[in-house]
Amino acid sequence: MGIQSTKTSVIRPLDPKERDILSVYAMIYEPLVRIGDDYYPQPCLAESWTWDEDGRKWTFNIRTGVTFSDGTPLTAYDVAATANAILERANDESSSSPGYYGNLKYFINRITATDDHTLVVRTPNNRSYYGVLYAMSFPVLPADQVSSDEPTGSGPYILADFSPGEYILLESNPNWWRTQPQVTRITFLCHDTQRAVMESYEYGRVNTIFTRSTAAAQYRSGAKSLSIDYRTCQLECLLMNHSYARLSSVNVRKAIRYAVDPDYIATRVYLGMVTRTDTPMIPGTWTYNTGLSGYFVHDPDEARRLLEEDGWGDSDADGILDKLDDDGKKVNLSMTLLVYEEPDNDVRIMAARIIADELAAVGISVTVVTESYTQAKYRLEHGNFHLALVSYAMDPCPDPGFCLISGNTYNYSRYRSTAMTDLCKELRHCWESPAYQAKLFDIQRQFAEDCPFVCLYFRDGVVLTRYMYTTVRDVREYDLLRGIESFRP
Repeated sequence: MGIQSTKTSVIRPLDPKERDILSVYAMIYEPLVRIGDDYYPQPCLAESWTWDEDGRKWTFNIRTGVTFSDGTPLTAYDVAATANAILERANDESSSSPGYYGNLKYFINRITATDDHTLVVRTPNNRSYYGVLYAMSFPVLPADQVSSDEPTGSGPYILADFSPGEYILLESNPNWWRTQPQVTRITFLCHDTQRAVMESYEYGRVNTIFTRSTAAAQYRSGAKSLSIDYRTCQLECLLMNHSYARLSSVNVRKAIRYAVDPDYIATRVYLGMVTRTDTPMIPGTWTYNTGLSGYFVHDPDEARRLLEEDGWGDSDADGILDKLDDDGKKVNLSMTLLVYEEPDNDVRIMAARIIADELAAVGISVTVVTESYTQAKYRLEHGNFHLALVSYAMDPCPDPGFCLISGNTYNYSRYRSTAMTDLCKELRHCWESPAYQAKLFDIQRQFAEDCPFVCLYFRDGVVLTRYMYTTVRDVREYDLLRGIESFRP
């Protein structure tokens, strides 16, 4: 298999440095709870769990008969030690980074083992909810190896050899608690760029690669290649700064939503390598409200009607809408669109230009402004933008409150809604899935009515392979090899 890897110099599963490496780690280390094809939490190292009446206390029953690859029994004490190592770093104010699994601190107040097979999790007052199960998907390490390089795992494979920047060799774990893997050895060849990964596949050096490059689209229908589309956690959004007078009007925001055609952008720019979504939830899963399609259509005429209803017209026939402000001065409906660069990838800039053209067609003048990622992030944090084409890295837990609750750090749109804030807080007290789903549906309906920003799509990647090594229905980034242990070469 070919992967991109230049930054991983040591194997530390709690501190991954690169995207592709996470899928490698998932073959060596296992979580307490795994997210299944239906996007519901499924037992893994925990065979069952219960909760108390208010969702503040969760008790996990650790599976018996599980050992690490060296034969050492895996216990609740190992799970607690791993979680506490994650929490210690996440809560360390002197640390430069909370760590990849640092969000765990928002879900857990305290985690303890009461015996070898019982784990007790205490949740914060403001998050006693079903979402805690998604947070328990971190890799479990031996208690005495949580800070070690190349710690032992309990998964289907073991690390047999590793040469940084060159290769990683996995071999089947003879002590795995499930059926022995059919694929007994996997070699990952490391490359420094996506282009090099693609070339390695083209020239037959590897059987399988993972890539998010749109160049992979040419292979998706090839006779000599099989392709598996996978969804990344990267949600592309068009943010709208509500503190900017023009965008404080819901009519203007909805007009922008009607004017933009995400399907055209998906086809024209991303060559279909996206999963379209109209809300922050994942389409095709139990979390997605399918009853809102009428809100999300491409309709420039409706955009023009809403703008006219809001008092905008073209008094000087220059193609840009205008109206008189409170002081009787003519103002144009014009704004800037902030976009940041990606290394070796200019697709977001192309998408921004199409959006600018689509908005111009309904009378909104847009100037695309390109910044570095660092500069763009600074401007988002300080509200120095009108529109911004950005991506959120969505957490596995289906909870969009981080970008919707009034005053939250990542609510870059400065969206303020008491109704939405209340819904998001109520979600965080739903500890059973039916109530949780109902509240998610309510949140999405409020999202459709308020139009705080525009969701466009989750970015997709492609697994190009000469062997269809998995029957998994929902292939997701960071878990791209799930199912290979059952594949018969």
